[in-house]
Amino acid sequence: MSKNKEDPPPELENQFILRLPPEYASTVRRAVQSGSVSLKDKLTIELHPDGRHGTVHVDRVPLACKLVDLPCVIESLKTIDKKTFYKTADICQMLVSTVDGDLCPPLEEPVATNDPKVNKKKDKDREKKFIWNHGITLPLKNVRKRRFRKTYIESPDVEKEVKRLLSTDAEAVSTRWEVIAEDETKDTDNHGSLPGISPGTSSSKQGYSSSVVGLQKQIDVMKGKHQETRERAKRQEDLIFKVENLALKNRLQAVLDELKQQEEQEKQQLSSLQEQLDSLLEK
Repeated sequence: MSKNKEDPPPELENQFILRLPPEYASTVRRAVQSGSVSLKDKLTIELHPDGRHGTVHVDRVPLACKLVDLPCVIESLKTIDKKTFYKTADICQMLVSTVDGDLCPPLEEPVATNDPKVNKKKDKDREKKFIWNHGITLPLKNVRKRRFRKTYIESPDVEKEVKRLLSTDAEAVSTRWEVIAEDETKDTDNHGSLPGISPGTSSSKQGYSSSVVGLQKQIDVMKGKHQETRERAKRQEDLIFKVENLALKNRLQAVLDELKQQEEQEKQQLSSLQEQLDSLLEK
């Protein structure tokens, strides 16, 4: 940074935070505050070729370190007069040093494959090892799990499954069902009356026959509705069987549970209507 506050801020660079064990952090802090000792004599950092592991020397004491990714980008500021602040860097990584770490971590053996999906999955699994779940202050412990929700946009399989579900919904909207019931007059033409009603019944029997016809219509409609619910539940079961994503499968299972509950309710209603019809026909 320039010494004069009128000067423009320096070019921003991506940097990382250094995290040391308490006893070594105190040594580095005293060296920085004193200003009499060159920091290069107290602190040196060496990264391995993999860019994730390395060694930190504090007073010539080697400490194993690992470069991890922070949950979000942190801006660092610098000031001279404690009034004007300049942004100096975007910090998105932290170098974590430990006393008991392995100074020379084993190298990962490369897998010879030409499949881009396999290589991409391996790189993704490797990067997960260096994800830091916490912030740099105590209130931000486990902030990645508590604050940031998981997204599925980057997963091609889930995106493909969502598109298939949307197309299935579109087909369901265009689907119609029709209840094909026997003509109520057909039985009258063949037998001269409804079941249990002889020809020449009086007007007091007309209310009875209308009740029977009304119940029969309700039963026919309920049968069609019940059949539709069963078919939807069957399609939902087939869909769950094809889905591999656990979160999406749980959502689909919740919908299936609701369909099963609705199917059971319609079955009970259908049974109740049938009992009422049988009771009228027995009179």
